[in-house]
Amino acid sequence: MLVAPSLLAADFGNLEREMQWFNESQADLLHLDVMDGVFVPNISFGFPVLKHVVRLCQKPLDVHLMIVEPQKFIKQVADLGAYYMNVHYEALTHHHRVIQQIREAGLHPAITLCPSTPVSLLQDIICDVDMVLLMSVNPGFGGQKFIPQTLQKVNQLRQLIDRTGSHALIEIDGGVNLETGRQLAQVGADVLVAGSYVFGADDPAVRIKALKALS
Repeated sequence: MLVAPSLLAADFGNLEREMQWFNESQADLLHLDVMDGVFVPNISFGFPVLKHVVRLCQKPLDVHLMIVEPQKFIKQVADLGAYYMNVHYEALTHHHRVIQQIREAGLHPAITLCPSTPVSLLQDIICDVDMVLLMSVNPGFGGQKFIPQTLQKVNQLRQLIDRTGSHALIEIDGGVNLETGRQLAQVGADVLVAGSYVFGADDPAVRIKALKALS
């Protein structure tokens, strides 16, 4: 299992300390939630903050844009040296075009679905993306409870990926802990995003190790 701790839950007053233990941990990716207060009812951090994070982080970045018109920021995400650029299906009109632009910028395109958006809408683009992020809470706030229906959506997405021959990974974000992580692993999830469960722990590295051991 790949684990992507979410910076949204970090202590920004001690960011260098947070990034030090993160770099030394078994985490695979750093998940960065960019919120604009329009697409979601909250504002998180923007590119000036992310540029500082990049200087501290030694692992690949998974940039999740919870914003309107994310295609306008492809160059900025690429300039960060990010690995994944994650955009919401609901925020796009021309999905193929944006996915192609993300890949042409040297990024790995990923598409995100809100809890109420059906997996079936991915039928025509599933082979064009490298990862699908299923939100297991309504986007915009950290610390929410896991939506159980997500397990069925993961199963549906796994079937779609297997049927089409797609190589996309399945990522889950929201309410992830050891219990929900175990359930998600059983239905085919590949990547777990964990915020408060990791950053709020006395020993975050231990929790990351436990999540990685899930299969």
